[in-house]
Amino acid sequence: MEVVYEDNHIIIVNKHPGEIVQGDKTGDEPLVDTVRRYLKEKYDKPGNVFCGVVHRLDRPVWGLVVYAKTSKALARMNEMFRKGEVKKTYRAITRNMPPRPEDRLVHYITSTERNNKSHASATPRPGAKEAVLGYRLIASSDRYHLLEVNLETGRKHQIRVQLSAIGCPIKGDLKYGDKRSNPDGSISLQAHSIEFEHPVSHKPVSVTAPTPDDPLWKAFDKILNENN
Repeated sequence: MEVVYEDNHIIIVNKHPGEIVQGDKTGDEPLVDTVRRYLKEKYDKPGNVFCGVVHRLDRPVWGLVVYAKTSKALARMNEMFRKGEVKKTYRAITRNMPPRPEDRLVHYITSTERNNKSHASATPRPGAKEAVLGYRLIASSDRYHLLEVNLETGRKHQIRVQLSAIGCPIKGDLKYGDKRSNPDGSISLQAHSIEFEHPVSHKPVSVTAPTPDDPLWKAFDKILNENN
């Protein structure tokens, strides 16, 4: 487990593809249990250790996940997420060039539990929730394109389904239209950075995830560094 930030109230870890944020029907050990065990061992805590799930990240996705170490932090972080006071920036690699270098996408999303899949429509429909994101093309290689994505809403599989809807499925995301899976089972989407006011101290917190241990992600990192 890779801890990238920790204080008395919150802990932020870098999730790897395949890890689940909290328990599900697979029965696999969730990351929250790994964090709880880490806290118990590090601080030699007796009994049950509090660790609250603040938000979620899809299983095949890389990147930052915030957990609360106290009930006060959990309640306040939940409220901040609900009010949209947490800025999360994602990076996505696509095979196709987006239609515009920068855009704000608005769709209406419905989800199907049977196949755990979301569907995006350009127009409102019964039961659909509005989904809004902004994206910006920040780098390109010979075959792939790197987008920076900022969510304005938090819907199930939102980035995956909205990028697919404009003809840019995320690399490795077979569920939403890409041609081939990634060898490690990941999709090329990363929760890259997160910014918010600390729930207790009220000081600004800004954390950036390390570059995924993957040749394509590292190649894009090199391109970005060369351009800066």
